[in-house]
Amino acid sequence: MSIGLRWGILATGGIARSFTQDLLDAGHTVAAVGSRAPGAAQAFATEFGIPRAHGSYEQLAADPDVDVIYVATPHPMHLDAALLAIAAGKHVLVEKPFTLTAAQATRIAAAAATAGVVAMEAMWTRFLPHMVQLRALIAAGAIGDVRTVIADHTQALPTDPSHRLQNPELGGGALLDLGIYPVSFAVDVLGLPTAMQAHASMTPTGVDRQTAMILEHEGGRQSVLHCALDTAGSNRAIVIGTQGAIELDRVWYTPTALTRYDRDWQVVERFEPEVSGRGMQFQAAELERRVSGERPSSLPIDESVAIMGVLDRVRSLIGLRYPGE
Repeated sequence: MSIGLRWGILATGGIARSFTQDLLDAGHTVAAVGSRAPGAAQAFATEFGIPRAHGSYEQLAADPDVDVIYVATPHPMHLDAALLAIAAGKHVLVEKPFTLTAAQATRIAAAAATAGVVAMEAMWTRFLPHMVQLRALIAAGAIGDVRTVIADHTQALPTDPSHRLQNPELGGGALLDLGIYPVSFAVDVLGLPTAMQAHASMTPTGVDRQTAMILEHEGGRQSVLHCALDTAGSNRAIVIGTQGAIELDRVWYTPTALTRYDRDWQVVERFEPEVSGRGMQFQAAELERRVSGERPSSLPIDESVAIMGVLDRVRSLIGLRYPGE
């Protein structure tokens, strides 16, 4: 439920459209939109019935009727956009991955702390009902001691060399767009890794086409993770414990169901929540709760920074570097 914050949407791409629709359907207030192209901002405002359209990000940040800004730019622009919003005293929800690097993420976290505003990564999967249920089952010991996480995120996406996903200058590659999901999931369940291995196949443009990761976590637990941007796979995930397992249906990082099995692989229970829209409204509600003073239910900003550190390490292992690093 909304506490009445007035949202501003920074950038007008596909992810911004999905989030805005979920915001409105869930009863949140969208007060303004900003784009570097005034025509795009006006068209977006007209489509969604948003009162004000700004022809620059600076104008959006300066809008006194905006309390929180959702940053929906490509990854390399997250840092500057988030810092702009924070400097204007706005809370900020930054699309995943939070930034390009851990160093950039640290700057956002520090700026938000200094300004006394909430900054949060828009890893919407963390706040979906089936993920909340998964964490509750694990905490209750429903599958015993958790030992293993296996998850993949693979899609057949554009292979045009000029596309954002193929462009290293725009943070392209499978890892940051797709691999962030299984990495964040593994950290959610098992904590930060203590060691890791990774291998990748690269595109002609120099970004990772697919990446496989094995992460070691405290107590000898492991996660086996995979992402690819030119092949559509099962997109399933499973958490395995000493007394059973929890399997997340396809597509596990979107609103879906889960099944709990005992150690003999007999079904113990099914959880099938009903979720309207794409399910991005749950992250908005989480941010608004944090603004009202509640503690994070999942993914505090320090964890987002640490996850960017994991991705930095994976990129080092597979030889993926972005311009300017």
